[in-house]
Amino acid sequence: MHDGCSGSFASGAQVVDKVRAMGFNIQPMPMPMTINCANCKDDFQMDCFEGCCPSCNMVYGVTPCHAFDPSNVMPAGVDY
Repeated sequence: MHDGCSGSFASGAQVVDKVRAMGFNIQPMPMPMTINCANCKDDFQMDCFEGCCPSCNMVYGVTPCHAFDPSNVMPAGVDY
């Protein structure tokens, strides 16, 4: 089911599952973002709708509709 931009997610795992299912996980975002990792606190550059902290392997996701603000990026889990 596709909810367009109105879909809401309870967890980062749901966001990552959604972008993977839609095939957006490896697509570049319109503008890369600097993300502060919730796990190790290192900053890293997120270029695609799914990203991974290179220091600790925490996986992050954001939907294309919400990729304009780093506060919409959600952690899914280490090695998710």
